[in-house]
Amino acid sequence: METHFELNEVTKKLPSHLHKFIVKQPYNEYTAQNQAVWRYVMRMNVDYLSRVAHNSYVDGLKKTGISIESIPRMEGMNRILKEIGWAAVSVDGFIPPNAFMEFQAYNVLVIASDMRTIDHIEYTPAPDIIHEAAGHAPIIANPEYAEYLRRFGEIGAKAISSAKDYEMYEAIRLLSILKEDPNSTQQEINEAQEKVEWLQNNLGELSEMAQIRNLHWWTVEYGLIGTVDDPKIYGAGLLSSIGESKWCMQEQVKKIPYTIEAANVSFDITKPQPQLFVTPDFAHLSLVLEQFANKMAIRTGGLNGVQKLIESNNLGTIELSTGVQISGIFTNVISDEKNRPIYIQTTGPTALASRDKELIGHGINYHAEGFGSPIGKLKGINIPIENMSPRDLEAYGIYEGKQVVLEFEGDIRVEGEVITGTRDLKGKILLISFKNCTVTHGEKTLFHPDWGVYDMAVGVEVISAFAGPADVTSFGDIGKVSETKTHKINYSTSDKELYSLYAEVREMRENGTVSESKVQKVFKQLQNKFKNDWLLSLELLELSIDNDYVVKTELAKHLETLKSNKSYKTLIENGLHLLENYQQA
Repeated sequence: METHFELNEVTKKLPSHLHKFIVKQPYNEYTAQNQAVWRYVMRMNVDYLSRVAHNSYVDGLKKTGISIESIPRMEGMNRILKEIGWAAVSVDGFIPPNAFMEFQAYNVLVIASDMRTIDHIEYTPAPDIIHEAAGHAPIIANPEYAEYLRRFGEIGAKAISSAKDYEMYEAIRLLSILKEDPNSTQQEINEAQEKVEWLQNNLGELSEMAQIRNLHWWTVEYGLIGTVDDPKIYGAGLLSSIGESKWCMQEQVKKIPYTIEAANVSFDITKPQPQLFVTPDFAHLSLVLEQFANKMAIRTGGLNGVQKLIESNNLGTIELSTGVQISGIFTNVISDEKNRPIYIQTTGPTALASRDKELIGHGINYHAEGFGSPIGKLKGINIPIENMSPRDLEAYGIYEGKQVVLEFEGDIRVEGEVITGTRDLKGKILLISFKNCTVTHGEKTLFHPDWGVYDMAVGVEVISAFAGPADVTSFGDIGKVSETKTHKINYSTSDKELYSLYAEVREMRENGTVSESKVQKVFKQLQNKFKNDWLLSLELLELSIDNDYVVKTELAKHLETLKSNKSYKTLIENGLHLLENYQQA
């Protein structure tokens, strides 16, 4: 199979419908300033986070092949990640939540290939390679956390969304793209932010997907571990943000013990979080996840589960008590006075499966116009059809070539000639097919003989309902890639000239070709053309201190002058403090 990404022992297991979200990492598009931003953030993080992060973090950086000196290449990460049973793929910014979760279920980290600009060095609303590679990857080296992440993806991929969830995803994606693009206008950003805020305030009742996204946010992204009085950081959003990793430790950020109640606490991606949740250990995360999963339709089924699928207006699956699975877009359910579903209907392409494998002859081509079936027991008969032996079926007239009338407890009436039955490997009957069949509910006709063969699913109850198909191959290329693409930044001639200076300094450091005359030359160009660029000045000071160049005094004075600009005063101070620590080490 040819793919546009690297196949290995992990990624080769990905279903084909996820392939479209994967992009080639644009490594050659990272500027030398991008590389300097990566190095600055990583050095700051390792220095600070070694004191406040969970002890898995620093060890995980080594185990997952994350370099402090340069932006990681996907190929290099994968060579090391495979040793712990994971892989990484590059994607274009935010991808739909269900797809994100499904990648996780296959032990694959999705890594946004973009790199934050220097203007957003402390925090970016857009997912970027610092957030993904330096935030998520190191912690998965912890086996217990890695299993939590995989299991979360497995359960999350089955969570049922509402129609508004996808609208919210698109709105957040657009806002993050605009905020990270220096060429965006303030009006564009304001309009996008207003839409996100409006949607956040008007989501209505939270869907399963919205709730599990909340759990994901308060654990995988913004989680703390330990005690409320002495927590450590493990959430990727905090690990990858210089600003928020310090902010979160302050007293004004409320620390709350992590429980299932976090599922109902929504978050605002555009603002610092007013509270964070603390788990005592990674095992507790899995406990809460299982508590939440027990409340999901995938485990509770019933009328509520079918109604969730109808409201989602998306591809979903119900499973009946026999194990037969019906996948499609559910549009109608009839219930009885006890709030039990007695008839379900889909519209458009539908597939039937058992044990997540499509039943032969019951794919979307055969059920192209939809599917409908009664659910429940027959009137006046204690034994359900699914538990009937061949002798029982014959006694009740349910066998090949026999004209039969089946009256269900919910007043669904099926009348027709039995063609055949479909059984599973254990002999349990899953489907009964009829010809010349009429299905009614009171005066309403649900199936007419002119419509062809009627395939009736067998089952007394809906035991499960979940998002997506039972068999991932049934519907071909499911899901869609957003039409809103991340913006390629247009660099000016001046920008490119500055980046060439960054490249020159990087080459000096990496190749050992540094000299005082070279440092002075770059510094002079900075003073003449880019006097406000603080990061390259900091890198020049580092080289000058390491080699005891006289120019270090002038560079230090220059940085002191730049500190008068409040927007990067703290960044310079942190960088100088880091240099002092390295000198003393």
